[in-house]
Amino acid sequence: MRIEIYSDIICPWCLIGKRRLERALKEQPQENLEISWRAFQMTPSMPAEGIDRQRYLEMKFGGSERVATVYDPIMQTGLREGIDFAFDKIERTPNTLNSHRLLRFAERRDCGEAMLDALFSAYFFEGENIGDPDTLIALAEKAGLERDAVSAYLAGDEDRTEVTAEDARARKIGIQGVPTYIFDGKYVLSGAHPPEVLFRLFDLVNGKEQPQSAVV
Repeated sequence: MRIEIYSDIICPWCLIGKRRLERALKEQPQENLEISWRAFQMTPSMPAEGIDRQRYLEMKFGGSERVATVYDPIMQTGLREGIDFAFDKIERTPNTLNSHRLLRFAERRDCGEAMLDALFSAYFFEGENIGDPDTLIALAEKAGLERDAVSAYLAGDEDRTEVTAEDARARKIGIQGVPTYIFDGKYVLSGAHPPEVLFRLFDLVNGKEQPQSAVV
């Protein structure tokens, strides 16, 4: 089974979705499983240096009352998945282009999962600025990557075009929000669904359920 997951590091639902997928796979392991994380930038027009978190939230949601309405359910859902979001620690909303590049770099060195977990944890639990190259280098080192190699990579342009193209492809095929899962290149599931929904997609891919009765 091949699962492509379009996500963004600064999307809390993507972390929730990752934990739910992990639970689903623990309960129903899949043979020959291949998971690929694909780049999607929630705010592709974000300045390279990012933006003040409070300003970003006001621009996106239109005021503190609306922010609470949006984030309270995320907090509660996160807690049910063992995720204690520390949104109050986040001072800056970053541009995530370099974090997506770094994930590609890490995946080629069999450190992709560790790198993704490090990025999610740094942003959502510690409030670190994952748009800052020095922060990314330090996180990459913790994930098992060689510091000088990461520093040289981030200073260059390698994978920049590929990440941008991947994001553009997602929008071209109709992806408007993340996480979005594509199973075996045929079945699409949008949203951070619980394991019970994922089980039905597993059955569909494995030929145990008819497409018209599956949640896709």
